[in-house]
Amino acid sequence: MAEKQMKQTGQTTKTAWDATRLPDLAGRTAVVTGANSGIGLTAADALGRAGAHVVFAVRDLERGRAAAATVNGSTEVRRLDLADLSSVREFADAWQGRPLDLLINNAGVMMLPQQRTADGFEMQFGTNHLGHFALTNLLVPYVADRVVTVSSGAHRWGDARIRFEDLDFASDYNPQRAYAQSKLANLLFTLELQRRLAEAGSSVRALAAHPGYAATNLQSHAGNPVMRGFMKIGNRFFAQDDRAGALPTLYAATQDLPGASYVGPDGLGEMRGAPTLVGRSAAASDAGVARRLWTVSEELTGVSWPAEQVQQVGRVAAER
Repeated sequence: MAEKQMKQTGQTTKTAWDATRLPDLAGRTAVVTGANSGIGLTAADALGRAGAHVVFAVRDLERGRAAAATVNGSTEVRRLDLADLSSVREFADAWQGRPLDLLINNAGVMMLPQQRTADGFEMQFGTNHLGHFALTNLLVPYVADRVVTVSSGAHRWGDARIRFEDLDFASDYNPQRAYAQSKLANLLFTLELQRRLAEAGSSVRALAAHPGYAATNLQSHAGNPVMRGFMKIGNRFFAQDDRAGALPTLYAATQDLPGASYVGPDGLGEMRGAPTLVGRSAAASDAGVARRLWTVSEELTGVSWPAEQVQQVGRVAAER
């Protein structure tokens, strides 16, 4: 009745985008890091339902297999520990040139007590940024469509800058500020990755997404018990569920959007709602800082941009 009245008065409605509107992904392959729980698992399930072959890139194979067993569609599970660059290289080496349509850099850690990766980096920067940086550079010659990296509205927190003078917060560790830096790095990485792809003549696109305030187990690892308590309350009464939280990632992965786009919820404060293009901080839009971060990341990981391979792939695609 309400719909009929709206038509009579000339009003129109716009259905919010959700996972039921994913395109047919049959024949496509997607790698999802951290797919064993949270929005990673939800995104993997939606991609599988749409016909994609989904590779669960996870640290714990047993948990990954258990999660994959709950997903509809074609899946496989491969070990990947983003906090260990040797594991990242092993994952990429084992890929052996298989076609890869979507690389979804989803895994992450949040507001941990001070810890180090296997290579000695601050855990949040090392996992959320450096691990994905290395993985993407090693796999990008095989990517046919796009790379989606999950960031956060937290990129605006605290200093809202990359602390090149002390990336590890060795002098004054603060878990919130370290997390914010890692999420800012995700956006700067996406910006510079898109520039390099375009410069190489590649049709592959780099995009970023954030889930808003989504209730997942990510928040349960905060080192501060008071913070964990507040997050538990927030998850119960204010957050959207992981299915809604995964929608920006799915939207970025499948919709026709410009390179370097950033997708998030359309609600108040980008906390919840349907996926849409959203803004980012001035610090996350600084092309000069993005290039500097890329150079530093190459030095830290020992993984460089595969320029010749990407250019070759771009030429082949252009000839088609």
